[in-house]
Amino acid sequence: MSELPLINLTALLLEREDMDAGVVQQLRTALAESPKQYQSLKDAVAAIERNLADGKGDRERQLLKAGVCQYFLGRMERAATHLSEVKGPLGQYYFGLALNELARYADAIKALDSAGKAGYAQTEVQLHKAAALRGTGKYEEALALLESLEDYVKGTAEYLFQYGSLLQALGRDQESIPYFEKAVESDAMHGGALFQLAFANDRNGNDEEAISLYERCLQVPPARVGTLVNLGILYEDVGDFENATFCYEQVLRVYPDHSRARLFLRDSMASRMEGFDEDAERRSDRYNAVLDIPVTDFELSVRSRNCLEKMNIRRLGDLIRCTEQQLLASKNFGETSLTEIKQMLTVKGLRLGQAAEQTPKRTHPSFNPDDYGPQQQAHFERPISDLNLSVRARKCMNRLGIGTIGDLMSHTGDELLECKNFGVTSLTEVREKLTELGLRLRGD
Repeated sequence: MSELPLINLTALLLEREDMDAGVVQQLRTALAESPKQYQSLKDAVAAIERNLADGKGDRERQLLKAGVCQYFLGRMERAATHLSEVKGPLGQYYFGLALNELARYADAIKALDSAGKAGYAQTEVQLHKAAALRGTGKYEEALALLESLEDYVKGTAEYLFQYGSLLQALGRDQESIPYFEKAVESDAMHGGALFQLAFANDRNGNDEEAISLYERCLQVPPARVGTLVNLGILYEDVGDFENATFCYEQVLRVYPDHSRARLFLRDSMASRMEGFDEDAERRSDRYNAVLDIPVTDFELSVRSRNCLEKMNIRRLGDLIRCTEQQLLASKNFGETSLTEIKQMLTVKGLRLGQAAEQTPKRTHPSFNPDDYGPQQQAHFERPISDLNLSVRARKCMNRLGIGTIGDLMSHTGDELLECKNFGVTSLTEVREKLTELGLRLRGD
């Protein structure tokens, strides 16, 4: 027998006439109880909006309920539309929060000021007003506002989060992390601080910790698009395509036209259909390990060793890229040395020319900095982070050791596509970012 939810959202939202801070707290608690409560909330808000359309009940109360519910469902545009008609403190406060989420910061400041004048808690109003000021780039005003708050406020999770976010906006990323960590210590379910810590771990390749933190974020309403997309990508990285698909579907339920989520969903579903050939993966690992064996591990004649060294052949992988004709063309390399090399490769199940047969016969021009003018060349040494790439694209850059824009330009599109979970969508993104600077990938 399934366990009933502790809080009946239908009764809370449809049978109770008022919407106040107590109801909002119960709503938060209900959504933390179980993901199934989100469906109950969707059903309730649909009923409230039907009442609005039919002219039933007190209009402002219905708008307040609908707006707050849509906010917790992550539907910020609909929340803002409803709450724009509500004049009370609670309505104006959540109107301000929704506008912050929509990056309409100037309007958010007006709504939050209105909430404060109407009697909403000044501390909460000022903290979120600081976020809006930060969003408009008024960092000094945001800092002054935060520092003007009472000392007891400065130990709260929201204050620590807002201060850390301001440091981050100022480019002081490393200094911001302790503030996010302290925010989570103060409130283990602070969604904003959890997201920032998850993102930092994600960026640094700590996938397991990042997944854990993103999953905790999802327990805190409203679920943000960035959390779902980033978590979906991480799930794909660890081969959990079922959960990745779930994340992208959740985004599309709220934002049906979200292009990246739709493309990622298609890739994830295709991967689920293909499955994972564990035996093939193991065979590939063993094969690559063999190719990494140094040629010096074998007892070759002095003449053969000297010839391979002159040709810069260090590993078996280098050797199988050569043909018999290329080896015989080397000075002092004769039939005896050739036979010796072929016997050595046969022992390992390899042969000369094998890699050349497996590699696509496509060539690309080399990357020549002189093809660009001084203005474009000035971008070459800029860090790759300046391109503001998506999480998926950044992970590829890290895996390939690409640190600067110039490093990126030395790669072809085909080389990038060989990187795990880097698809056509990410390649298009990279090309568009480079085009904005008048640059391109090698071979484009």
